[in-house]
Amino acid sequence: MIEAQQSRRAQRMQRRAKRSRRPGSLNLVSLMDIFTILVFFLLVQSSAVEVLPNTDALVLPESVAEQRARETVLVMVTNEDILVNGRAVMKTAEALDSDQAELAPLREALAATAARITPDAEALEANDRGEITVMADKGLPFALIRRIMQSSVAANYGKVSFAVLSREQSNVQLGS
Repeated sequence: MIEAQQSRRAQRMQRRAKRSRRPGSLNLVSLMDIFTILVFFLLVQSSAVEVLPNTDALVLPESVAEQRARETVLVMVTNEDILVNGRAVMKTAEALDSDQAELAPLREALAATAARITPDAEALEANDRGEITVMADKGLPFALIRRIMQSSVAANYGKVSFAVLSREQSNVQLGS
């Protein structure tokens, strides 16, 4: 009888040893579900937001506007340069010293940008070429901003938008 008990004990120990030698299993179904949801969330979020280039040379004005910026031709006006889609067109000091109503280098750069975007730029000459977004430092004089707007209109860009920082409406103070 003792031999039968030992053999049962030995059999039990052998079964346990076999179980412990088997490789562990990992249930990947729930992990794949989580990553699938995460990928779709990130895709939706990344396509919903347009990020305008940020530069330390600009301090944008604040606004309570709720409309988001659209993807357009970007004119960035810093204290040193005027840039069209990241390419320097002219110096800001040069534009301030100009006595012309429009800035010829800016108008030419905008027309060249329109020619790259739309191959039929000559056919669209009389029509509206689209929209332009101006990112300007809030400390720049309005006379310069007006010249930039006039140059944009001269290059047949019908809509001029301004990039601003969003501010809570409860903080707005009207009047004095």
